[in-house]
Amino acid sequence: MSILSEQLTGFFLDYWPHIALILSLAISIPTAIHAAMNKKEVRAAIGWVGVIILSPFAGSILYLIVGINRVRHSQITELRDTHIKEYVSYSSPPVTDLEKTFSAPFSSLQILGDRISHFQLRSGNHIQVLVSGDESYPAMLEAIESAEHSIALQSYIFDNDRIGKQFVDALVRAQARGVQVRVLIDAIGVKYSHPPVHRLLRQHGIRCALFMSISLLPTSFLRSPYANLRSHRKILIVDGRIAFTGGMNIREGFCSQYTNNHPAQDTHFSFEGPVVLQLMSTFAHDWEFTTNENLSYDFWCACVWKTPEPQVPARCIRSGPDRFLASTHSMLQGAFAIATKHIRIQSPYFLPDQVLMGALTTAARRGVRVDIVIPKHNNLRLVNAAMMAQIDQIIESGCHVWLDTGPFNHSKLITIDGQWSYVGSSNLDPRSLRLNFEIDIEIYCHNTAQKIEGLIDSCIASSENLTLESLAQQPYKKRLMNRVVWLASPYL
Repeated sequence: MSILSEQLTGFFLDYWPHIALILSLAISIPTAIHAAMNKKEVRAAIGWVGVIILSPFAGSILYLIVGINRVRHSQITELRDTHIKEYVSYSSPPVTDLEKTFSAPFSSLQILGDRISHFQLRSGNHIQVLVSGDESYPAMLEAIESAEHSIALQSYIFDNDRIGKQFVDALVRAQARGVQVRVLIDAIGVKYSHPPVHRLLRQHGIRCALFMSISLLPTSFLRSPYANLRSHRKILIVDGRIAFTGGMNIREGFCSQYTNNHPAQDTHFSFEGPVVLQLMSTFAHDWEFTTNENLSYDFWCACVWKTPEPQVPARCIRSGPDRFLASTHSMLQGAFAIATKHIRIQSPYFLPDQVLMGALTTAARRGVRVDIVIPKHNNLRLVNAAMMAQIDQIIESGCHVWLDTGPFNHSKLITIDGQWSYVGSSNLDPRSLRLNFEIDIEIYCHNTAQKIEGLIDSCIASSENLTLESLAQQPYKKRLMNRVVWLASPYL
């Protein structure tokens, strides 16, 4: 045996470069072919193929871990295609007469939504705009306290802080009344507070699950959630009758009483009407994907609404790294294309790709007024640096960029021509547009659009206008650092 071992050792020492080359080719060629055949964006395909070829072993392992979307293609999309029509039942017909109250281009936008979303545009929805945690959390807690049979709550971040404990206590009381409660929190977002709130919920017997808490590798010390794919959705549905969604996570930093009257800002929305069914369908599929528990339509959805006036058309737009990839991207591209007067955008993380940037800059060159509000003091420094690195391309075309000097504003708001609004959880950055599971709602309503415009305009009134001159005055070292960070913007 010793002679054989010596011969094998000698063979390996003599030919190890050849062995390494053969192994690297055996690993890297199939992996690079997979990346080239499956990546839909040429930049992503080129990037992955380059990494794999230049570093065959490390690059291939990295691609196998974070480069392949193996999560939803074979599971949740099949579930949605099979059951979506069975799960959602309406008492109201789809909207077919938009041209009576909206300008002609919005009918084409409706057609775009019909082809992007599995949900139809439905009238009969009552919408309330809720500003900051001071308005949103009391309304949400009141709905939970009045729940009679069901509560479905989904959030990216659900902190175990003073406001988080108020939600936990309200959920515990609801369950004690016999209400069925389900809570879904993202596996990354739950880590924002310690100890994480899901432990507290489970101690009280609340059915709680973590979205995407999937182990990548069997080795215990390498186990971690699939951190690159996150559920960024924020949904609360009570009795299948009233729903809340928008940008609000559950955190005390958005409450005046816990921040010495200097809370961070955000905008949330309450809904009654058919769009609640669409939100419930979204939650139910995410819950079943995570837990394998099917939530029955008859129990979790209301059959009859007493929806107050005014009632308006609305629909959910889901997006995420599954069959709904680029849904929001396509909706916004279409919306920017039909604008004739005014585009207003408020986003904490404004990093549109070249396609959306082109749609905005083209609109500005067509004579459309484009106002974009971003925070002056961002809570994510790297994202802010990347934003500053490409914002000049927006300004050069005639778009107006405003730095909000007030408290950090987490709102995600878009309006077109004072008629159409797009609200929800999506930021205008690569993570929201490509990697996160998001939920947004398009709203055809003049009054709602005007309320949102008022919120954006009030921020503009106290903002600083960002100009090419002010960007050029930044120190060269800062501008260089911004560009370096910008190179990593798809992964921020």
